[in-house]
Amino acid sequence: MQDVATIPVNPSISQRFANMDQSQRMKFALGVILFVAIAVVGLVMGRQSEWRVLYSNLADKDGGAVIAQLSTMNVPYKYTEGGGAIMVPADRVHDLRLKLASMGLPKTSIGGFEMMEANRFGMTQFQERLTFQRGLEGELTRSIMALSSVQSARVHLALPNQNGFFREQQKPSASVMLSLYPGRLLDRTQLAGIVHLVASSVPDMSVAAVSVLDDSGKLLSQPVDGSFGGAMGAQAEQMQQIQQIEQLYARRILEILEPIVGKNNVRAQVTADLDFSQSEYTTETHKPNNTPDSAVIRSKQMVETGPGSEDPAIAGVPGATTNQQPNNAAAPINGAAQVVTAGGTNGAISPGKRESIVNYEIDKTIKTVKGATGSVKRISAGVVVNNVVTTDAKGKTVSTALTQEQIDKITALVRETVGFSTDRGDTVNVVNAEFAPEKVEVVEVPFWRQPEFLELVRTLGWPLGTLGMAMLVWFGVIRPALKPMSKTARVAQDEPENQLDAIEADQPERPQLAAPQIDNSQPTPAQLRLEDARKLTRDNPAAVANIVKAWINGEVPA
Repeated sequence: MQDVATIPVNPSISQRFANMDQSQRMKFALGVILFVAIAVVGLVMGRQSEWRVLYSNLADKDGGAVIAQLSTMNVPYKYTEGGGAIMVPADRVHDLRLKLASMGLPKTSIGGFEMMEANRFGMTQFQERLTFQRGLEGELTRSIMALSSVQSARVHLALPNQNGFFREQQKPSASVMLSLYPGRLLDRTQLAGIVHLVASSVPDMSVAAVSVLDDSGKLLSQPVDGSFGGAMGAQAEQMQQIQQIEQLYARRILEILEPIVGKNNVRAQVTADLDFSQSEYTTETHKPNNTPDSAVIRSKQMVETGPGSEDPAIAGVPGATTNQQPNNAAAPINGAAQVVTAGGTNGAISPGKRESIVNYEIDKTIKTVKGATGSVKRISAGVVVNNVVTTDAKGKTVSTALTQEQIDKITALVRETVGFSTDRGDTVNVVNAEFAPEKVEVVEVPFWRQPEFLELVRTLGWPLGTLGMAMLVWFGVIRPALKPMSKTARVAQDEPENQLDAIEADQPERPQLAAPQIDNSQPTPAQLRLEDARKLTRDNPAAVANIVKAWINGEVPA
């Protein structure tokens, strides 16, 4: 071999990029930029969490304090349109609320008695009184908002000016407006507590002077006197008590029958007749007279005259005193008998005489009874029991009515549950009937509108979209630009021992194909060109090797 030209088969990336034409280079660079941009956007959007409301409707001062604390904690945040709420990542809402609450944030913007500390010089008496009233309203508002059901509250106090004339002084009054959390209610005891809280915080304010309203303008508090709504309030309270008793009896019936007949197989309604009338009567009872030995002596009087004493009627000095009968002397109950003797020097002798008067105590009982209000006068209960539903071996549903013995047992249970009384005229009626099947209307929602599908789309939307865009850029831009380089590499791999030997005497090996039937007397143009190439190879093998090398690298020979 005379000369050998060695051509590298694995060129570097820079050489491959240099072998591309201008259009291929632009496509390859654009594809790489798009691929990197899509990867970055997908990574950022995949890591971005959903935003939720941390606090809403905050005062400017409270909002600034919360934002300052969020910045200190390196927590991302943003505002809603109009700045009405502060948004944070959804997975950190509860954690941030607990941490901010431990720091005392957000602070309430309602001012209390601390406003009295900011009294400026030259404040008039009216301004001082107004500041005190605002502070008192703020303190009451804070106390009311401490209730778990109250979302916000406002308190308005009417404090009249006190003068020296006691009869002309007006009593203070108050109005409270409440805004409750959704689904929360205040019972009568809580409303009474709010009313007494406000009335006890203001001197000389009565409970009747406090009005409580909700955010819809409905009056929640009822006056304690009968001037406005007293009868209506009492009637409403009575109706509420009746409903509570009826619900109590119905719940008892369901609780004792559902384990027997199954859930949703029994219905019960109870009607209660209550007596809200007030009655009072007094009874005085006298017992029969007892024997003298067992009776209690109240008083005893005894008069005794001994034998041989002068007769008062004929003895003594004639006159008015002599003609009068002596008075009965009072004697103690257990004392000695007192003897009264009247006589004179000229009186006559009279026989002995004894008089005794005993007064005994009389037994007497006085009884005063007040009838209780809201006592049960009559109970009426109606119970409907469903048929027994069974399923046979073939899966067929069979409905069977209850026997009379089963109905009697259920009736006995219901009577014992409601406290059946024949004297009151209570009635209990148990009926067995087949319940009508409930028709449940199922609204077919397309799968693309179902919440699960929407949540899945929101979760996988960005990853799948990013992957699709990346594949589109790869197969549409980058891969077509890399095809010329891959073809060049494959051509280089087909050469033996990664080199090309240009030798004058070498004859290329060609497959044995059937030669066409041509006239060999005259050479063809192809044969003439082949002969010229062979001559060039013999005369200048180095030039031919350079030409082949340029072909392999994709260069245009000079």
